[in-house]
Formats: sequence, C-alpha cells, structure tokens
Amino acid sequence: MKKLFPIILLLFLLLNCSSDNDSNAPITDNLYFPPTSGDIWETKPMNELGWNENEVQSLLTFLEEKHTKGFIILVNGRIVMENYFNGHTASSPWYWASAGKTLTTATIGIAQEEGLLDIDDKVSDYLGIGWTSAPLEKENLITNKHLLSMTSGLDDSMGNGNNPVELQYLADAGTRWAYHNVFEKLQDVIAEATNQTFDTYFSTTLKNKIGMTGTWIDVDEFNVYWSTTRSMARFGLLCLNKGKWENELVIPEAFMIESISPSQNINNAYGYLWWLNGKANYRLPQTQLQFPGSLIPNAPSDMVCGLGKNDQKLYVIPSKKMVVIRLGEVADGENFALSDFDNQLWEKINAVVE
Repeated sequence: MKKLFPIILLLFLLLNCSSDNDSNAPITDNLYFPPTSGDIWETKPMNELGWNENEVQSLLTFLEEKHTKGFIILVNGRIVMENYFNGHTASSPWYWASAGKTLTTATIGIAQEEGLLDIDDKVSDYLGIGWTSAPLEKENLITNKHLLSMTSGLDDSMGNGNNPVELQYLADAGTRWAYHNVFEKLQDVIAEATNQTFDTYFSTTLKNKIGMTGTWIDVDEFNVYWSTTRSMARFGLLCLNKGKWENELVIPEAFMIESISPSQNINNAYGYLWWLNGKANYRLPQTQLQFPGSLIPNAPSDMVCGLGKNDQKLYVIPSKKMVVIRLGEVADGENFALSDFDNQLWEKINAVVE
C-alpha cells in the first residue's frame, strides 16, 4: 500500500492539473462545413471559447470607425462573430481586390493536379512567344511559378501589366521580387490549358464545390472578384483545411501547403500570391527595401493572408483553427496590401480572443 501511495498521489495531481487548465486547452471540436446552398451556418458562442466579451464593443466600434463593411470570425468553421456596418448586409457583394489573387493560385493548383498544366512550364508554352516586350531569350525564362511568386523580372512600374508593351524586361526571372499585376496572365494560362474561360473553369472546379457566390468583374483592366463576406469565409475555411471541403479534396493538399510556404529566397513573407506572417523579414509592393521582423507583429506567427488593396483582408490561422475576414472601404490611407490597419485590428482581436 505504501508503494501505491506515491503513484495514486501523482495520478491525482495530474488529473487536477488537467482540470485547472481546461480553459486554455486547444479547441477540439470537429471542423464544421456549412451546406453549399442556403443560409444555414452553425455558430459558436463566445462564452464557450472563453473569450473576453467585455472587449467586443471596442472591436466593433473600431471596425465601424475604420469604414468596415463586413467582418467575420470563424473558429473550427463555425461563426463566432458576424457583423455588418455602414449600410452593408450579409447579402451585399464587395470586392476582394488582391486578396483574390489566392483564388487564382488555387485554380492553378487544381489545373495542375488534373494534368492540364505545370507551374514549372514556361508561360510562353501557353500564351505563345511575344506575350511580353522582353527579348525572347529572357521571356523564355519566365515560368508559371515565377508569376505565382512575383519573380518574373518584368518591370513593375509599367502600367497595369496587361499588354506586351507594359511587360518589359528589368531582370532575369527568379532574381528579383516585385509585386506585379502580371500575375493575371495565369488566368490566361488556365484558359488556354483548359480550353474554356478562366471564370468557367474556376466556377466548376472551385466556386460551386464549396458554395461560394460571386463573380469576376473587369475593373480598370483588372479582373476583380466580388462576393459576399461569407463567400470569402468559405474560401478561407477551405484553405484552413488544406484544400479539403468536408470529404472532397478541392485544392491538392501538397499544392496548398506549398502555396503558403516561402516561394523564393528574396521575400520570405510571400508564397504563391499568399502573404506569410511570422518570418524574419519581408518586402512590400512598390519598393525593393527589405524590412526586419514579422509582417503583422500582433497577429499569430503562423497566419497566412490574402491582402487586397484598401484593406480587404483574408486571414487564415491554423494554430487557432480560425478564419478572419474584413471587407470594406480603406481604413486610413490608400494601400496596395499591408497597412497599419492590420496590426491595429489584430490588437483589437487579441483583446477579445485572448
């Protein structure tokens, strides 16, 4: 009996410690996926997550003051917060801007899985020679992967990048990172590879499978996606689950993981049109400067982002099984991706969730 006593005491202490730490234990709910039609979407009360509800109003006031239209937080796929401001509603569409680049990435991955293209192929294999104004030997260096990683070497100061005159050689592909609208040529690559419009292929293989609504609209020569806030949340949930919607693999898992990993060694905070938090340094659009530290210091280090012009935000946080969406007018000054608003917003979110 004396020999058993230390064992019994140890078991008691372990069980007691486990009970004391329940509030900090990781969320263990199964990932939930809303039906692909209708408005039904399960919710999760904040008090079951141990969140600080006293800080919610401060977050909502901040969002409204910063010209937000739609805001959603999902945890394990369930809606914890869903709020609309400034005349916006759950059924109102809004533009994704460059956060929609991630949709092009996903569609490229699907087409590659179907054997219709390869990201290591030359872009000219699909668009023909002369799709840029670069010398032929330089143009032939540019692959689909270079467009995905923003390392085409084409001059990012030349117009919208939608015609050969604007696509001029500046550096060899793979040697320079620059945020460039030439990525949209990937949509042309998909159209050529699949023998159908990009929109049709995207809708069939991605949009319809996860119940997204929305449409691509030509705005100032850019193909911009518009949808409801919930539709962006659906895509974020798909990416949180590494490309799988319930039991159906939509985006190949290996490609999804590759997409949200550093795509080159010039800007470690950039994957395949995804921004990556928690890296040692980062670069931003319209500059060749390198900045030390994490992209969004207040946000979780494993967060990956779709960042769109004037503060369209798609945040995916695997460690928290969380998706956060913000759509709306510009919070402060005009921007192309990252802004001070990101860090300010995460300070407010942290006050609620932590």
